Amino acid sequence: MDAIYVVGVSMTPCGKFLDKTVKDLTREAVSGALRDAGIGAESIDSAFFSNAGQSAIERQHMIPGQIALRDTGIEAVPIVNVENACASASTAFHLAVTRLRAGLSNVALVVGAEKLYHADKARSFAVFDGAWDIANVEGIMKSLDAIGHAIPVPDDSSAAAGQRSAFMDVYAALARHHMGRFGTTRRQLAAVSAKNHQHSVLNPLAQYRMPYTTEDVLGARMISWPLTLPMCAPISDGASAAIVVREDCLHRFDRRRAVRVDASVLASGSSRHIDEIERHVCRTAARQAYEMAGIAPEDVSVAEVHDATAFGEIIQTENLGLCKMGEGGPLAESGATMLGGRIPVNPSGGLQSKGHPIGATGLGQIYELVLQLRGEAAERQVPGAKVAVAENGGGFLGVEEAAACITILSR
Repeated sequence: MDAIYVVGVSMTPCGKFLDKTVKDLTREAVSGALRDAGIGAESIDSAFFSNAGQSAIERQHMIPGQIALRDTGIEAVPIVNVENACASASTAFHLAVTRLRAGLSNVALVVGAEKLYHADKARSFAVFDGAWDIANVEGIMKSLDAIGHAIPVPDDSSAAAGQRSAFMDVYAALARHHMGRFGTTRRQLAAVSAKNHQHSVLNPLAQYRMPYTTEDVLGARMISWPLTLPMCAPISDGASAAIVVREDCLHRFDRRRAVRVDASVLASGSSRHIDEIERHVCRTAARQAYEMAGIAPEDVSVAEVHDATAFGEIIQTENLGLCKMGEGGPLAESGATMLGGRIPVNPSGGLQSKGHPIGATGLGQIYELVLQLRGEAAERQVPGAKVAVAENGGGFLGVEEAAACITILSR
């Protein structure tokens, strides 16, 4: 396949920005990526815009990308709007890479922007209600009860009152199943969270930069057993962008800072049984990505995974082959996934503390990994990073993510 390179990246801070619009966030991310690549908007010959919540929150349907990008100078060229739940941004990146490999573009912009905070909280949480089968909510809840039955919820455990994403209950049920089958513990979940919050202290763009110990995480407010508040990703406003180019156009850029796209695999979930772990959508996509890149999990220097909860990181380190199936908990507890460990995971702080602006999250992972491979990640730099993998999943259907994307980058 034709080689594709990332030559520009940018990311806004994640947080609560009631005074900023999707246009504002998009403009900031796009201008940063153009500046990083050393080009102007006129050099872009196609664009991919990802967003998951604007339709539900603001009622802006159908052409959000054309609207958000007009003020950045990106117009007249093909603009594709991408919505694929939490995997929207990585899907947009995949589509851009595919278009470049097909020879239909030379320089493509990918940008994800999200405004999840709203004065009406009900609108914010309504976004998540559409990420599963709305015609079968009762059936899904019964299925989750059955999945999580392996480890009963303690009688003295009280879930948080008020609004929250239903996906915290999804992750909680999946975590309890994993605990029952493999012996994963709450302390291991807390170790993941504490590690990611420690990493976020080093990330100036992170939404939360407060360090936590394992004991702090275990003692925090319960959200949905076994998950406490620090184990769960917040909602976020933010944007990320990347500029990708064909190798035959690389002479127009600083090749020393270019990062190669070795694999980009997009997959959808299946109707597998929950115990058919080798068929997990992220595991099968990861195998395809490693084969495409011509590497093995042992070659990976650093990873960014979709830790919408601490359990998400545990299961995804397993799916990526960074440990054996069922051993994601011990891997985290051993310290192997910390900065300085055998395989650092989520040096950005991950979704739990960096933030989770849904339509931008996948590109936020790309941003972090490009910095790592360039050696530009400052205090959170993984020494000698050569190969990086990102896992980004979205939605819920059956017993797993409805969509998943695995990206492998290298220098």
